[in-house]
Amino acid sequence: MENAGGGQANLVSDPPEPSARPAAWLLLAALLGGNIALALGPWFVRMADTGPVAAGFWRLFLALPFVLLLARVNGQRLTGMGPKTLGLVALGAVTFALDLASWHIGIGLTRLGNATLFGNAGSIVLLFWGFIAARMLPKGLEWLAIVFALAGAVILMGRSLEISNATLIGDLFCLAAGLLYAVYLLTLQGARGAFGSWSLLAWVSVFGCPVLLGIALALGEPVWPTNWTPVIGLFIVSQLIGQGLMVYSLKYFPPLVVGLALLTQPAVASLYGWLAFGEVLSAMDIIGMVLVGAALAVSRARA
Repeated sequence: MENAGGGQANLVSDPPEPSARPAAWLLLAALLGGNIALALGPWFVRMADTGPVAAGFWRLFLALPFVLLLARVNGQRLTGMGPKTLGLVALGAVTFALDLASWHIGIGLTRLGNATLFGNAGSIVLLFWGFIAARMLPKGLEWLAIVFALAGAVILMGRSLEISNATLIGDLFCLAAGLLYAVYLLTLQGARGAFGSWSLLAWVSVFGCPVLLGIALALGEPVWPTNWTPVIGLFIVSQLIGQGLMVYSLKYFPPLVVGLALLTQPAVASLYGWLAFGEVLSAMDIIGMVLVGAALAVSRARA
């Protein structure tokens, strides 16, 4: 998604089990560590000598055996889906694959801070969807989140356009990824109660890998890496460590805390974007990021 897009990650949390609650510092470290690990994903995508969509394929494919093992270890069943549920999971997997493809393409075209923020925009999309589904207007902080999101997006995209048309196109790819991720979460909503996070991710990977591979081949991307370090780093850091820590910690925190912790992702991405790729942020960029970040935090709090 990561974001968990996202940042893009598959952050579907399981309900907490009746057991002793871990220490608060350990949970906070897991939440922040998971966000930092997910924020490093775009760096590995940039460094991979495959195409960006092909990197997404390797991210899911290489992690699949470990995801299956984690599902088993956590007692999550992998079988027993009815045809309707399996069809919805397959549809969700295709949406997730398109989300990952769109986000990875955008990462190569825009600044890393923008890519991480817009890739996590699914929370804001879900806030909008809630109003449509309930047939009601926003109120209070919800209006503020919408205004902040729109204002921040206009600022960041305007700054991208000042750099080049390609950078703006990258923003739009990442924004599309955030929209696709919201659709993915809505599609799998019914299956979350019966199947755990790792079990669902295993099935999503099974259905999503061929889609990502097909897109990469259709785009003429190099698929087989000559340097395996970036794609191995991508699946270990983003898919296993990032996903694992987030799945472990999410069930212990209220949505507002999760939303605030989410803001570490664009901060980390912007930092190494500056250090490794010379991506300098202006005062207006920072204002735009703060506005979108505030909207993300509010939208999570209203989840």
